[in-house]
Amino acid sequence: MSLSIRDVSKRFAGLTALDRVSLDVPNGTFVCFLGPSGCGKTTLLRVIAGLEEANSGEIRLNGQDLSHTPARDRNFGIVFQSYSLFPNMSAARNVAYGLECRRWAKPAVAERVDAMLRLVHLADHAQKLPAQLSGGQQQRIALARAMAPNPALLLLDEPLSALDAKVREELRVEIRAVQRRLGITTIMVTHDQEEALAMADLVVVMNRGVIEQVGAPRALYDEPATPFVASFIGGMNLIDVAAGADGRPTFGDIPLRVEDRHNGARSLGLRPEHVGIGAPDAVGENIVPGRILDVAFLGNLTRVSVEPAMGGRPILVEIHGRTRIPAVDEMVTLHLPADALRVLA
Repeated sequence: MSLSIRDVSKRFAGLTALDRVSLDVPNGTFVCFLGPSGCGKTTLLRVIAGLEEANSGEIRLNGQDLSHTPARDRNFGIVFQSYSLFPNMSAARNVAYGLECRRWAKPAVAERVDAMLRLVHLADHAQKLPAQLSGGQQQRIALARAMAPNPALLLLDEPLSALDAKVREELRVEIRAVQRRLGITTIMVTHDQEEALAMADLVVVMNRGVIEQVGAPRALYDEPATPFVASFIGGMNLIDVAAGADGRPTFGDIPLRVEDRHNGARSLGLRPEHVGIGAPDAVGENIVPGRILDVAFLGNLTRVSVEPAMGGRPILVEIHGRTRIPAVDEMVTLHLPADALRVLA
């Protein structure tokens, strides 16, 4: 089911939660709304679900306007952060509830419940009450219940945030596998960038009620359009530059070669893993002297913070492997590769 959102705005007591948001979600796509708390991502999900009414704009599913369609008639499956299972019903009865409300025949209900429980690997727990299940198992039941009626759209509101890290990682793999198997268009709200990058076909980065950028995870990481996207999707060094006499960006008094289009650039972005670190007497293109401020060992990598000699924000460098790591206060040079520098609007 293709979803089209056009100029949707939502205000709460003078606060603009959504400001003329437009988005197209292709059929069968897994989409993540990603952004910090208060950016509007949950509000947008609730407007799509019909749980909130937009002040303006329209939402269409396969061309049909949903503006006046109540939430109960939209045939959307919704999974919330809290599992919201009926505590006095077994896992099977929880999954069956929505089907019974839709007056499915008993044999069809039993068959569908069995299929859904097998899909989420909980067929052996069908008769257990929610209190007898772990948090991850309860969220699987909530997911099975949402998918059981063959919804036109699956909406997930931070479904993994209440779980511990290991269970969360396992469940995100399972949810993605189930979504691919069923081919159901899915929208998930999350503030966890790793979750969004790992699960989504399409990531919608939101900030202050607007969409900053939409794209595939790799595209957003490699080509962020704004400083906000650059800093929110992975780590990014933001380097303030000025225009030199020849039009090239300069960092302090050092001209930088930038392969990205740089006319009028005032801010450059550079991922920490792309920064090279060398001896203090190194010379060449895009070489910046600096002093080691901090060294953090993180197991598979070491993160080094370097203070540029010309001032400005510290530059982070990520070093993988067992190469020599410079010590705090040691003088070094940084290499800022021209092909890795990104001009940020």
